Amino acid sequence: MAKKSMEVVKNIDLARYMGRWYEIASFPSRFQPKNGINTRATYTLRDDGTVNVLNETWSDGKRGFIEGTAYKADSNSDEAKLKVKFYVPPFLPIIPVVGDYWVLYLDDDYQYALIGQPSRNYLWILCRQNHLDEEIYNQLVEKAKEEGYDVTKLKKTTHTNPPPETEDAPADTKGVWWLKSIFGK
Repeated sequence: MAKKSMEVVKNIDLARYMGRWYEIASFPSRFQPKNGINTRATYTLRDDGTVNVLNETWSDGKRGFIEGTAYKADSNSDEAKLKVKFYVPPFLPIIPVVGDYWVLYLDDDYQYALIGQPSRNYLWILCRQNHLDEEIYNQLVEKAKEEGYDVTKLKKTTHTNPPPETEDAPADTKGVWWLKSIFGK
């Protein structure tokens, strides 16, 4: 049976979407360390309409991060279908990696979101706070299930309170987290 096409948010206000989002849960990815905590993304709108993406996670007490760019997949569409481009490895950014970033659900106040992509291999539940009410979390999981995702693969992300500040964390300057992630560690 063919999978139905996914419903995507329409007419997203990108300026309102900007700022910090905490990963509440996600499908494990080889692009993130397995023991990563306090994972978050910070989005900043650029003058040219593209978005600067800063993804951060803490692993073994060190901050790992990668920066990229997001842009509308089709500038003529009202759908919240974005492309995200990162250059890897982060310590010598020479290889472009492009992925889909589709906003499948966004609450009216822009406080929590469900992010996926057409292959259904990646899924994220994001929130402006580093915690999310369990009832809302379950509603987002149900929405993902309705969109054809195998939600049994979702893994909740550990967060500390208060969340770490970027300036206070020793950086993983060698990109070790990225190398480990290639080997599934």
